[in-house]
Amino acid sequence: MSPTELASDIRDFCNENANPAIVAKYSRYFHDGYDAYGLTLDQLEQTVLEILEGGAGYKLVNQTSRLLIRSPKYEETSFAILLTKAFEKDFTAKTFEELEFWFTFGITNWAHTDVISSELIFPLLKRKLITFTNLESWRTAENKFQRRAVPVSLIKLMKSSKDFQPFFEFIAPMMMDEAREVHQGLGWFLREAWKINKPETEAFLLKWRNEAPRLIFQYATEKMTAEEKKRFRKEK
Repeated sequence: MSPTELASDIRDFCNENANPAIVAKYSRYFHDGYDAYGLTLDQLEQTVLEILEGGAGYKLVNQTSRLLIRSPKYEETSFAILLTKAFEKDFTAKTFEELEFWFTFGITNWAHTDVISSELIFPLLKRKLITFTNLESWRTAENKFQRRAVPVSLIKLMKSSKDFQPFFEFIAPMMMDEAREVHQGLGWFLREAWKINKPETEAFLLKWRNEAPRLIFQYATEKMTAEEKKRFRKEK
């Protein structure tokens, strides 16, 4: 089977099982719009399993994913992510370059970004196929979701580290980013860091409290008490 044929089969399946009610249910979670067929996760996972059992290999998955991620339809990118995840044992440093290519064309929402970050990029970091410095150019990428992927990809890696300072230094250039989605990703990272290492995280937050966007602090301080949050209010 060729990549074009597999992509076509996936799209036929999506069209045959489209459900407008599911689209309506999840649309409210996507600020930039939600162009979807309306498939369930079970449908996606079962179809992925059938594709893999049918003999699809990593090369075919890579080539097909390049076609799928160009589509505006939510589920087509989801298929690319799930199929790629199935070959995690075959990941190499080249996999990172492929994911970088994806953001050039087709990653346009927070949900796909977060799954790619935790399920595809983090395994590369964990196995030391890349280091977080490979994400350096992503901090200023044109695609705001590629920028969001930086802090989100580091969450699990940070949790296994004893030294948080390199992470704080790495995300510092992003603290004045203009995109809401990036603010949310940074805030999420800092909230998780605070749970583990309060003193260092709070020192970093205090450094930025008068400059960085407030949404970062809204997320970062979410688990704090009302009294604790007061320390990180912007000075008048």
